[in-house]
Amino acid sequence: MSDDRLIVALDVPDALSGLKLATEIGDAVSFYKIGLGMLTGGGLALANELKSEHGKRIFLDMKLFDISATIEAAVRGLAQFDLDFLTVHGDPHVVRAAAEGRGGTDMKILAVTVLTSLERADLDAAQIKAGAIPDLVAERAGRALEAGADGVIASPQEAAMIRALPQAAGKLIVTPGVRPAGAALGDQKRIATPAQAIADGADHIVVGRPIWTAKDPRNAARAIVSEIQSPQALNPNR
Repeated sequence: MSDDRLIVALDVPDALSGLKLATEIGDAVSFYKIGLGMLTGGGLALANELKSEHGKRIFLDMKLFDISATIEAAVRGLAQFDLDFLTVHGDPHVVRAAAEGRGGTDMKILAVTVLTSLERADLDAAQIKAGAIPDLVAERAGRALEAGADGVIASPQEAAMIRALPQAAGKLIVTPGVRPAGAALGDQKRIATPAQAIADGADHIVVGRPIWTAKDPRNAARAIVSEIQSPQALNPNR
């Protein structure tokens, strides 16, 4: 049995590889993320096939950033693909333009706060203003939600803090950087287990490599579903 709180990242080279993996996983997963790395490898075609022919939900992770007119036009074009989630950077002008571009469709606009692969040293190198990452995440999340985002992308370590924001009432929190106990961290730095992320307020978790590098991706996905449905994932304060 699938649970759409689990989103599997199809971070594979092309659409054929992605379809093969999704077929292998079968009904254990109902929600997939297709990212920028697959865009030139048939990512939009795969999104359409998984949605229309296999009944899957689709999260297109583009992390769009540009001037308002360009964002609005890009999102208007993407809205025709009947996507469920689309990411943009959390700058308020980007979020407002994306919300305008999606028009009357049901596609949710999710704002990126601070990438889960970054630490304070990375932000310093990029000349991002001083401050602890959790404080920057909270500020960006609040501003993005006020600008019209349907939810935010943030590390699981910041999920509880964002859930407590008044602007987050009724909004989505989607957390990449989720790793089952014992899994390799890869390039993620601010991580948590699936159960902890859900308990701390995440509505959806995104898991990629621990599933698609497993000897049995279907069983790996099922194990994560079992974990997010376990008592450890319950939060009595929500």
